[in-house]
Amino acid sequence: MPLIRIALAAVIGLLAPAGLMAQVGHPPSKSPYHDIKQGSSITLVGGHFLGNGGDAGVGPNDGWTFGGRFDFRSARALAFGVGVSYGELQRLIVDPFLDEVTGPVDQSVLFTEAMVTFNLTGGKTWHVFAPFVGLTIGFAFGSDVAADTSGYDFGTKFFFAPGGGTRVFLGDRLHLRAEARAHFWKLSYPPSFRQQPDPVIITGADSEWDLSPWILFGIGYTL
Repeated sequence: MPLIRIALAAVIGLLAPAGLMAQVGHPPSKSPYHDIKQGSSITLVGGHFLGNGGDAGVGPNDGWTFGGRFDFRSARALAFGVGVSYGELQRLIVDPFLDEVTGPVDQSVLFTEAMVTFNLTGGKTWHVFAPFVGLTIGFAFGSDVAADTSGYDFGTKFFFAPGGGTRVFLGDRLHLRAEARAHFWKLSYPPSFRQQPDPVIITGADSEWDLSPWILFGIGYTL
């Protein structure tokens, strides 16, 4: 009996470390996963808005944007944020009375945003990468374009933008950010755009939902 007990103890002693290693998967020093520092962060953001202006081309077209955002992690994988961006965009002018298109002309837009982000690797990075998906909603405020006498005015627009991207952590606090969004807003047209015999809007609708890709890059710091 003593020999059997000694043999069993030896077997258990040999198997226990192997079992622990199987559970962990990697020694901590060699694991591809590392904890993301919790707390709030600030990010400087720049990008390129790839607008098409809608069917009539009078909505904001492409141009460069820049701004900033503030994020707070409420859970290991979930973060909420607010941000503001300014876009130096361009658009066309369509004169329904003269049947001509001029431009492009400057159309600056101020974006105010609220966003929710879900980190696909939870509260960790994978080989310094932290991929994410998210949803941004907000309001866009367009500048007046004095040269446009057609009656069209971009005004203030609600928008929503699903998207995704990744953060690349250069350390515990500093990270780079890359993101692509599908930006939706509703463009509304004046009655003059539907007048016959040559209407600007062929469908006859006075508004349309417009999709514009938006590519963003940034550098952030966790406080």
